Amino acid sequence: MNTIKTIFKIGKGPSSSHTIGPYNATKAFIGEINRKNIKKINKIRASLYGSLALTGRGHLTDKAIIEAASGYNVEVLFFPEKILPFHPNGMVIDAISKDGKSLLSWEIYSIGGGEVLINFSKNDDSKNLVNLSELEGDEKKDFLDIYPFSTMEEILTFLRKSGKSFLEYVEDFEGSSIWDYLSLVWQTMLQSIDRGINREGVLPGNLHIYRKASLYHAKSLNFMGNMQKEGLLYSYALAVAEENACGGIIATAPTCGSSGVLPAILFHLKGEYNITEHKILRALATAGLIGKLVQTNASISGAEVGCQGEIGVACSMAAAAATYLLGGTPSQIEYAAEMGLEHHLGLTCDPLGGYVQIPCIERNAFAAARAIDACLFSILSDGSHKISFDKIVEVMKQTGKDLPSIYKETSLGGIAYVNKENEQPEV
Repeated sequence: MNTIKTIFKIGKGPSSSHTIGPYNATKAFIGEINRKNIKKINKIRASLYGSLALTGRGHLTDKAIIEAASGYNVEVLFFPEKILPFHPNGMVIDAISKDGKSLLSWEIYSIGGGEVLINFSKNDDSKNLVNLSELEGDEKKDFLDIYPFSTMEEILTFLRKSGKSFLEYVEDFEGSSIWDYLSLVWQTMLQSIDRGINREGVLPGNLHIYRKASLYHAKSLNFMGNMQKEGLLYSYALAVAEENACGGIIATAPTCGSSGVLPAILFHLKGEYNITEHKILRALATAGLIGKLVQTNASISGAEVGCQGEIGVACSMAAAAATYLLGGTPSQIEYAAEMGLEHHLGLTCDPLGGYVQIPCIERNAFAAARAIDACLFSILSDGSHKISFDKIVEVMKQTGKDLPSIYKETSLGGIAYVNKENEQPEV
């Protein structure tokens, strides 16, 4: 199991798999052109397949590719009816000469959370897939297996024997430099909350949704007690989710579409209990480990397992982080993480019009509230329960396989189907 840094990527929204992934892949492709000194390129052609094609415009995939290939004539083609072998988010990018020949070609898979795999050989053997970041200098070490265990049960057994906590487990194998990275992640989260709370206006696209975070924040301050607390929590989650929908810079947790849940929880608890940044970073480490376990054993890609892999995992991560901050034991943290994911099983990824707006933004707010519930429920218990975190991850993976493809980031079913006039986003 590799670093938790892959769970917390910093970049522009609205989608880690549809925006950050294709942008980074295209940028690397252009870098390869320069390294090989390939001349006489007439255009860069990006062919999008499956989910990338179906919701690519609403997720700004085409704009991200064009931006990454700045200086070249770029052609983006959409083939929604075809799915490449290894993942629903597939694309092929070619450097095309004037006579129509491909001078360089990559087959690319954006597998969730901004992570990208490349199939250079273009055959059907998954062993030939190479992680994009392995090609990029100092980041290569981030994709080596650094953790000895890849299941929650193995980790809990280690913690019981050693007396250590989740965060100590992370530091043991990541090294002390992880705290500098998580500090950057936390600052990015704070900035996205601040921007989102202070901005008003209509979100981009033809859904014409007015931003709610600022209004919810102002109204909540007029309440008292639990109504105020929950209202403010909503506003923080909305702030980040709306920033993401506008293509603002956010930190994935574990994805762009679910990036509002964990920051909202951490910021909310920081204010309520005067929690130090030192503790916040350790909560991030705990949350990152939860996300990494799901990514390793199932998926965090909405195109692969539906929104349970995005909002469900975000809720699981946030519940674990909150339980750590409020003094939970490793068993209670595991229980909170299990509940956060369990009660999102089967959640469909059905973005209206292909935008990361409806139902995505509201889901961030409700998942944040549910994470607090899971935290409280677990802390009131002794941490023992029948269905383990590992089992619920296994169930989530199987549920994702069983979900029809129309409910996995295609905008063909569910909520996306109820308003057909908004099916095609503005170009």
